[in-house]
Amino acid sequence: MKRALILPTLFLLSGLVLAQERTSFTVRIENVSVGDTLKTMSGSVPVPLAPGNWVLHKDVAPLFSRNEVDRGQGLENNAEDGNPSVLELYLAETMMAGTSGVFNTPVGAEGPGPLLPGGVYEFSFEAAPSYALSFATMFVQSNDWFFAPAESGIALFNGNGDPVSGDVTSQVLLWNAGTEVDEEPGTGSYQAPRQPGPNSGVNEEGVVRLLAGDEAPHLTGPVIRVTITINN
Repeated sequence: MKRALILPTLFLLSGLVLAQERTSFTVRIENVSVGDTLKTMSGSVPVPLAPGNWVLHKDVAPLFSRNEVDRGQGLENNAEDGNPSVLELYLAETMMAGTSGVFNTPVGAEGPGPLLPGGVYEFSFEAAPSYALSFATMFVQSNDWFFAPAESGIALFNGNGDPVSGDVTSQVLLWNAGTEVDEEPGTGSYQAPRQPGPNSGVNEEGVVRLLAGDEAPHLTGPVIRVTITINN
């Protein structure tokens, strides 16, 4: 009788340990741009960010590979049109349930929409040690630029297995998806605020690459700030 009770008890304790290893996080994405952050030949324009995708992962490069062609899984829709739904469908079908999602509603807003200067997106999740976070959000005043961490993502735990928190903006980079020919930021007729419809620009057939500083010469200040908080 005692032995019969031991095994269920061990399984129960094992489940409790696994549950304790998971940590609850909240990610805060802020649009910190101001009125003159992006200057064009016609004057300054606002710099919105778009609804985006997030994913937890152990392997590197869940969304793209640097200097390789876009995989056709939905990043193009995100980077060109601020539409995260195609990539989220792919992630939901291929990743473990609960490890991916969309952020699309600014804090305090009644419904989904772009993130205007001063606005905030937030999303929360639970993760176990060894997981990293990747996400992508469109730089709206462009043809196919997006903010995202490097392929390896942002580590959510340190080498000791302790959860990390704080400002991680330094790990967020500006990328070119290589899917649409670039126009001057903030002016192009095929950029989301001015294009006649989704996927309207000229195909570039390039690769996903990190933008060099001189490719965005009209940016006079930061656009995005990302912080991670551990929930009690």
